[in-house]
Amino acid sequence: MKRITYTKAATKALLAMPRNTAERIREKIGAYAADPVSQANNVKALKGREGIRLRVGDWRVIMNDEGTVLAVLRIAPRGGAYD
Repeated sequence: MKRITYTKAATKALLAMPRNTAERIREKIGAYAADPVSQANNVKALKGREGIRLRVGDWRVIMNDEGTVLAVLRIAPRGGAYD
């Protein structure tokens, strides 16, 4: 299993959203860290910059998969996640 790290912005976004949504997002991130193939249909490489995005309903999680570390860079609603 990969070690998961969160940026300050990602942690702030998780704390600001409803608890059930934050738990669902953390579960999906954990599932990806344990077995990336399990979330293959929800993960895509970003175009124009490094990183990947995980789709969780209307939320997008921007991550950087660096070997043994999964860095969660940003968590935002679908429309504003790529700014």
